[in-house]
Amino acid sequence: MTKGLYVHIPFCHSKCFYCDFASYPGQEALIPAYLSAVEKELSLYSPGCFETLYIGGGTPSVLNAKQLEQLCNLLARVAGPLDKLAEVTCEANPESLTADKLSVLQSFGVKRLSLGLQSWHDDELKTLGRIHNRASFLAAYHSAQQAGFENINIDLIAGLPSQTLERFLSGLSGVLSLRPAHISVYGLQIEEGTAFFERGILCDHPLMRRMLEETHWRLCEAGFEHYEISNFARPGLRARHNVRYWQNGEYVGVGAAAASYVNGRRSQNTPNVQQYIDHIHQGLSAVVFSEQLEGKAKLGEALMLGLRQLDGYEPSAAMWRAFGRAIEKHIRAGLLEQKNNKIKLTFEGLFLANEVFYSFVAPFDEDE
Repeated sequence: MTKGLYVHIPFCHSKCFYCDFASYPGQEALIPAYLSAVEKELSLYSPGCFETLYIGGGTPSVLNAKQLEQLCNLLARVAGPLDKLAEVTCEANPESLTADKLSVLQSFGVKRLSLGLQSWHDDELKTLGRIHNRASFLAAYHSAQQAGFENINIDLIAGLPSQTLERFLSGLSGVLSLRPAHISVYGLQIEEGTAFFERGILCDHPLMRRMLEETHWRLCEAGFEHYEISNFARPGLRARHNVRYWQNGEYVGVGAAAASYVNGRRSQNTPNVQQYIDHIHQGLSAVVFSEQLEGKAKLGEALMLGLRQLDGYEPSAAMWRAFGRAIEKHIRAGLLEQKNNKIKLTFEGLFLANEVFYSFVAPFDEDE
């Protein structure tokens, strides 16, 4: 069975105020040892078993051109020629994406870029702790186009501190004017451990919802398919690696903090970069968490992931037996709808999806 391959690059030039991912500024000196460890971990897998590849972070574009070439070389040894895979994506930030790095990615057959814009407005970028501005984003975007990248995703965040609906929509219009292949729009989440959390920043959820509602209507009107809660693609350009997650497919994660899902077992590597390097070079496992999903928990996870897709999901007979009452409750509440054999989130359910998903995650409410 083919799998997806995710490789985590945990290095960043700076830590954004909202970020709770495993990303670490000021540790670039560890990159050579880290790439060596990634190579050693990759050697555990059989060549040719991967269909999609996603290089995420952190900020993969923090690697210099030579390091990026080294990474692509070692990935190609395991995954095969990258241009033969169904999809290869590399994340990048505008301030660190250069012409020589784009050239390296192109030479190895990386066809898809995901650019972290987050906001169209420079003052909002400063509020987020981003170190690029709109001008540097536009320069990076046009450089990528000139280098031959046609499949580019742009990330945006809705609901920033002090952000108005009008400013958010003007930014969305600016992004639309670039005619990207894919747009991801996330509502701001304040997570414990982030600078925003420490400052007591709060989200205006009703306003954020209005932003996300308008995003849906405007992007659909512009020809995008709203195919997952936060993701919009032009026809034929859905993110295939990410769709694998939502369809409960198997994937392997390599690198610090990277997660895997194989044969019903979830596992995750240590997020500590030095510990990851040490464990791998000592011939030890870097895994710090592992669980085998069974029974109702396994069914619930597949159902929860599948319902993220706006096309809907067809529950198995076992899922109906385990969660039928919960599904019917959400249908009565107007958060789910059933069409033929599929169930899907309603438009209202898109914005209250977590209320639905809680029903499918342990501990389960036995009244449902």
